[in-house]
Amino acid sequence: MEKYKKRSWAEPYKIKVVEPIKMTTRTEREKALMEAGYNTFLLKSEDVYIDLLTDSGTNAMSDNQWAGMMLGDEAYAGSKNYYHLEENVQKYYGYKYLVPTHQGRGAENIISKILIKPGMFVPGNMYFTTTRLHQELAGGTFVDVIIDEAHDPVNLHPFKGNVDIDKFDALVKKVGADKIPYITIGVTVNMAGGQPVSMANLREVRSYCEKHGVRVVFDATRAVENAYFIKVREKGYEKKSIAEILHEMCSYSDACTMSGKKDCLVNIGGFLALNERDVFEEARNMVVVYEGLHTYGGLAGRDMEAMARGIEESVQWDHIRARIGQVEYVGEKLSALGIPIVVPVGGHAVFLDAKAFLPHLKQIEFPAQTLAAELYLESGIRSMERGIVSAGRSKETGDHYYPKLELVRLTFPRRVYTQAHCDVTVEAVDEVFDRRKSIKGLKMVYEPKYLRFFQARFEKL
Repeated sequence: MEKYKKRSWAEPYKIKVVEPIKMTTRTEREKALMEAGYNTFLLKSEDVYIDLLTDSGTNAMSDNQWAGMMLGDEAYAGSKNYYHLEENVQKYYGYKYLVPTHQGRGAENIISKILIKPGMFVPGNMYFTTTRLHQELAGGTFVDVIIDEAHDPVNLHPFKGNVDIDKFDALVKKVGADKIPYITIGVTVNMAGGQPVSMANLREVRSYCEKHGVRVVFDATRAVENAYFIKVREKGYEKKSIAEILHEMCSYSDACTMSGKKDCLVNIGGFLALNERDVFEEARNMVVVYEGLHTYGGLAGRDMEAMARGIEESVQWDHIRARIGQVEYVGEKLSALGIPIVVPVGGHAVFLDAKAFLPHLKQIEFPAQTLAAELYLESGIRSMERGIVSAGRSKETGDHYYPKLELVRLTFPRRVYTQAHCDVTVEAVDEVFDRRKSIKGLKMVYEPKYLRFFQARFEKL
């Protein structure tokens, strides 16, 4: 592995098709930003130069995947593409049963409705926005049981996504295992900065859950990236393939929700994968109500074929090494300039530490939202807030949650941008950093009921 770290890397693909992008003027960006209410989610794509908003559905598909799109079996029931997808989920993730969904939150909705009853508690290694909302809508209460190191952006723990068994045990003793339908484990943990979970921790959690009768449900959206970190950071896995590590990881869980729009290298699609027959039977009944028939789940046959092929490509070493290498490259460049980021650098994004970047702004002045807006104004680069806006409000008190992490996510789509785009991004962040002391905060002027970070609007203070 050391050999790879010392040598330069290049994108392991050739470019066949290009999509033109344009650079706007500062005046045009000022107008666009005001019209969007200083929310990067409300910007028009055509006004964005380099789009680092998300890696969800923004990936470039391979020629093999596009070829598969031409083989879409669009039968309403029993599409052959469903069976190909089922075969690859079983082969690479190891689960017995598959329920396709239109994307990850469709799977979150179904598993939450089936397993959570009002008054239950759902522990997890830091919340994710849509996951927590579905759990709350089902009557559950999310409880964070991630290790303390995850809330410290400068802590160098190699597996900051790990579950704190003592916190988990304290919850079990407080409310009783019968009030805990499952523990959600994000592999990797998005809100902590794309931080991975170690195999040792997954084994430990699994052992604890078996003793207390609690299910383990993965958010496996970026499980392949987690497998990469286990390979390069955890002793004993250096010589194992990504596919072998992924399969072992999933063996320590009972089910997973998957947004195929990330690791599976597609633009739409997801699934719920399970090992329990009775839960599967209920899930494939419910998917008909909310998504579509149990053999398409809201997807065209061609989309399922692209996802099946994307799973095969996702575990290839050249792909995942270059994918995470690109993110690490940007993180190392920013760190060398003294720009505060979350370390170690995670799998899918570089997270700017907005509290350290803009220390003169109070958290209620939305420093991460402000920083994302300023980066777009400076360069046309779109990023996203992961802080107080994303955290939302307590359903009990109505007050803002005040997370310890106030971050701006520079999220890199898979196989989309080149190293030159990475360099431009670093230079743009550095330019904003140079004038950071003059930046003023924002106030929220519109707040939607759910997942406010998508549609909230702001004004400059």
